[in-house]
Parts: sequence; C-alpha cells; structure tokens
Amino acid sequence: MSEELPAYAERVLEVVERIPPGRVMTYGDVAEWLGEGGPRQVGRVMALYGGAVPWWRVVRADGMPLPGHEARALEHYRTESTPLRLTAGGEPRLDMRRARWDGDPDPGRDPGGDGGRDEAHT
Repeated sequence: MSEELPAYAERVLEVVERIPPGRVMTYGDVAEWLGEGGPRQVGRVMALYGGAVPWWRVVRADGMPLPGHEARALEHYRTESTPLRLTAGGEPRLDMRRARWDGDPDPGRDPGGDGGRDEAHT
C-alpha cells in the first residue's frame, strides 16, 4: 500500500473530519457532498483508510451501527450525545432524523432540540 492516499480517499476523509460530534452522514451523503462516487466507493475508502478519522460518524442509511463495530460506535455516540432511539427489539439505533448532518457549518446547533438526550441515553 502506498503511503500517499489516493486523491478521492483524501477528499472523503476531509468530509468525514468536518462532521461535528453528535452528528452523522450516510455513505451516500458523503458521496453527494463530494459530487462524485457513491456509497460503495465511500465505504471502500472508510474500510481502507477510515481508522484515523471519526469513522463512527459515517453510517448506513438505516441508522444501524457498523456491523462488527456496534459496541465501539455506541460508546462514541453516547459520549458525543448523538441522538439515538430504540428499535422494537430494544436495540439502539441512530435517530437519523435528528442525527443526520446536512453540512450546515454551525456545529454548535443542537441536533435534537433536547441536548440529544432520549430513552437510548439513559
């Protein structure tokens, strides 16, 4: 593997680093933000190079934590007060309506209007 990142990977990682704590973007959101590639290309970049950036802030569109990394991701979500909700089975899932970041440059804005707290944070 080359020490220098491919240009597309650098651009993906730069977007991921912009996502504020407590917010998330989907793989497709990142690709749309860049105006190139798609969810699979972003996922590939994250799989190969995402360990050095806040990888837990890039998620699947269904709000489920990254398979195989659920416990670590949930620790980050709780630490950052990322809005969560409980599924019918009692599993925590991201509350995508409240947690999804649209690229608004004001990261101080409260994503949920209640400090990001709900039943999944108790």
